[in-house]
Amino acid sequence: MTSHSATTLRSRYVAQAASDLEENRRRQQDLAEKLKSLQQEEALLIDIMTLAEHYQDGAEPSPLPEQAQDEQGEEDEPVPARPQRRAKSAPAVAASPTAAARAGGTGRAQRPLLGDILLELLAGYSEPRLAKDLRDELMAKHPAREPTPQVVRNTLESLVAKGQVQRHKEDRSVTYTLESAAHRAAASGGAAG
Repeated sequence: MTSHSATTLRSRYVAQAASDLEENRRRQQDLAEKLKSLQQEEALLIDIMTLAEHYQDGAEPSPLPEQAQDEQGEEDEPVPARPQRRAKSAPAVAASPTAAARAGGTGRAQRPLLGDILLELLAGYSEPRLAKDLRDELMAKHPAREPTPQVVRNTLESLVAKGQVQRHKEDRSVTYTLESAAHRAAASGGAAG
């Protein structure tokens, strides 16, 4: 009976250890996914802080749209997609209406800025949109552009920081709408009531 009890006890320990090991691996996987998400969020927040510090110091907007216009005159072909630097997207978006006015009717080779494209896409919707959906639509309408999901999120967050886009967070999902669309929805809701 003693040897049978020891065998039973040993098999219970083995089963418990296997169960604990499986649970531990599952938790490690969950934590690894959380860590990856937090690292992406950290990179985004660093980008936002960099942009905020850039504008807080009274820095002038980047002349990148003017440079792109000057380069356009030298080339007849559209400029191929280049990797975007972190601080480039927000200042370029801020100067884009002026650059568009200066470009006049020579829009064939002029590539629209990512922020402008995202604002245009958001203008087509009254309900909040996921960054992934906006990226998919952007790539369908502009096949030459292939921004990474992180670049799209960073650009949307820079538009949020400038008050042009509103962020909506529900559980783990983050969606975006045009700031003016959010105000219109609130105003129409108030007028109906």
